[in-house]
Amino acid sequence: MNEENIYANLTQLGGESKLPNSPEEAVLERVSNPQKGSGYVVRFTAPEFTSLCPITGQPDFAHLMIDYVPGDWLVESKSLKLFLGSFRNHGAFHEDCTVSIGKKLEDFLKPQWLRIGGYWYPRGGIPIDVFYQSGPVPAGIWIPDQGVPPYRGRG
Repeated sequence: MNEENIYANLTQLGGESKLPNSPEEAVLERVSNPQKGSGYVVRFTAPEFTSLCPITGQPDFAHLMIDYVPGDWLVESKSLKLFLGSFRNHGAFHEDCTVSIGKKLEDFLKPQWLRIGGYWYPRGGIPIDVFYQSGPVPAGIWIPDQGVPPYRGRG
């Protein structure tokens, strides 16, 4: 049987890749979904996401949870890691980072459904949690809780 190699167009996986200087320079890659027609959820957890405050330049830290129900495409995980890492020197507020990531993945993958939870660590004593979802959850799909507790501090 002569099957198409769904991985043939990947350029970052299996080789040395530099961290992009900005999200605009980052290249997301995707592969054809070998389980098209099956309803399932893909989850990526990035517990050490960083970006910069656009005003002070101080680092901001978040625990990101990305869930999506694939359509025709899957995101290649190394390209996603490099994309997320490209925010390390990017100045933007929590809301902008979280929603921009969700919309970029939604536009790129055209999933049946996508959500991102940005659980940001406190700066100035106030944690900011940001949530974006592409629409209603498709029928018949089990979506687990993201499992990230609200910030409780030391008390």
